[in-house]
Amino acid sequence: MVLCHQLKGENGFEVLYHLLEGEKGLQSFVVLGWWKRFFFLGSCKAPVEQKSLSLFREAYSPSPSSSFQHAEKEMVTSQSANVAVSLGSGQTRLKELGYKQELKRDLSVLSNFAFSFSIISVLTGVTTLYNTGLRYGGPTVMTYGWFLAGFFTTMVGLSMAEICSSYPTSGGLYYWSAKLSGKDWAPFASWITGWFNIVGQWAVTTSVDFSLAQLIQVIILLSTGGNNGGGYLASKYMVIGFHGGILLMHGIINCLSISWLSFLGQLAAAWITEETKSADINGPKGIISAIGISIIVGWGYLIGITFAVTNIPYLLSLHNDAGGYAIAEAFYLVFKSRYGSGVGGIICLGVVAIAIFFCGMSSVTSNSRMAYAFSRDGAMPFSSFWHRVNRQDVPVNAVWLSACISFCMALTSLGSVVAFQAMVSIATIGLYIAYALPIFFRITLARKSFIPGPFNLGRYGIITGWIAVLWVLTITVLFSLPVAYPITKDNFNYTPVAVGGLLLITILSFILSARKWFRGPITNIDT
Repeated sequence: MVLCHQLKGENGFEVLYHLLEGEKGLQSFVVLGWWKRFFFLGSCKAPVEQKSLSLFREAYSPSPSSSFQHAEKEMVTSQSANVAVSLGSGQTRLKELGYKQELKRDLSVLSNFAFSFSIISVLTGVTTLYNTGLRYGGPTVMTYGWFLAGFFTTMVGLSMAEICSSYPTSGGLYYWSAKLSGKDWAPFASWITGWFNIVGQWAVTTSVDFSLAQLIQVIILLSTGGNNGGGYLASKYMVIGFHGGILLMHGIINCLSISWLSFLGQLAAAWITEETKSADINGPKGIISAIGISIIVGWGYLIGITFAVTNIPYLLSLHNDAGGYAIAEAFYLVFKSRYGSGVGGIICLGVVAIAIFFCGMSSVTSNSRMAYAFSRDGAMPFSSFWHRVNRQDVPVNAVWLSACISFCMALTSLGSVVAFQAMVSIATIGLYIAYALPIFFRITLARKSFIPGPFNLGRYGIITGWIAVLWVLTITVLFSLPVAYPITKDNFNYTPVAVGGLLLITILSFILSARKWFRGPITNIDT
């Protein structure tokens, strides 16, 4: 796959690629089918094909010697035009929506998928939340519940992909809400969606990088003898230091050009559409393919770990070698029982840590693009500063803003674990609310006025949207319920407090201030 992606940059291969990808014959989308077309294994009937054949016939038929040169020149012109169309379809659509192309459009469909797959990062999600699933659900619930959650997540992804195809901007969700809610509701809808989205993304970065810091803590513990062998357990201040160092590295890496980030293979599709070639087509592909493949890969990882579980109470015990970190203890015990040493398990944890690192890096990238787009429309304090891009067309100020806020959110862990958990709970509920709002507007207020892009669900768009919205409502209620009885200050679920507080602050800020000056997404093209 990497070789094919690199070859695509060569001139001749670039022309062939865009002739195959840029025409109407490839507008139908199937999750696996586009992979087949991307690697040129399927048949493709582009409109330029018949013209090319006729030009070749003309070139080889009895005619003056200049006829072949004329035919060759016309073919090159035709090919160049098709390349321009393919490269510029997303940029043209962006211009139609009223925005200049300010971010560098360097991501292919494969890079967009890699970014999306990386930020979903099933290794991150399963590893860091396995304790919770094992304690409150058990192996059976996790194994079969994965596909249930995966199905409904796919419904959300399909609905988002359809809207993304119609509105390929880096503003993503809040821009979609503005356009789909109608002129009267656009400012309020985009304000609520935008702030839930960006705060949720900051919470995601906080959660991911803090989870990596905790995993490093466990790796050090096991590497120095384990909890029962005199191993070194880093303090909470050391963990915060790890967290800050990780964010610093993520900030530095994210100051590189998008080409380098593409090489590393990170980012989220809905917020990087302005940096993706043919974004109205490839953006949806990145969303759907990443979700589908993540469901399969994640289930395989979950099954592999769960089959190794033999003593659940011991894995969750604070007195085991990993200090209660279930997956780390499982890896460690498997290798120790088989080979007499847990070094292999520690190496496996190192591989997981690398995956989490890239997930966090992708999250910072996604944060910065959302902050860039939100500030472009004047929604954030000091918007002109966060909206600036450097010579590589990277919003570096927004990058460091995201890193700094994520570090500040993690500082709450020093005072109270409960406060920290309440803070990062916004990562799940807040983001899902931001996902559901534009989908809700699309199936209600914009039901008849919505103009689909190249990727659309046809007559199934409405029912898919309703399934997605009802799913978000369901999990919002479920995630707000107590996790254990009797309820104490140590197990109280502060999720509704955190999410409700964010909702209250967002609404009050709009009523008291933003309604007087915020008009939703604004164009930046001179007319």
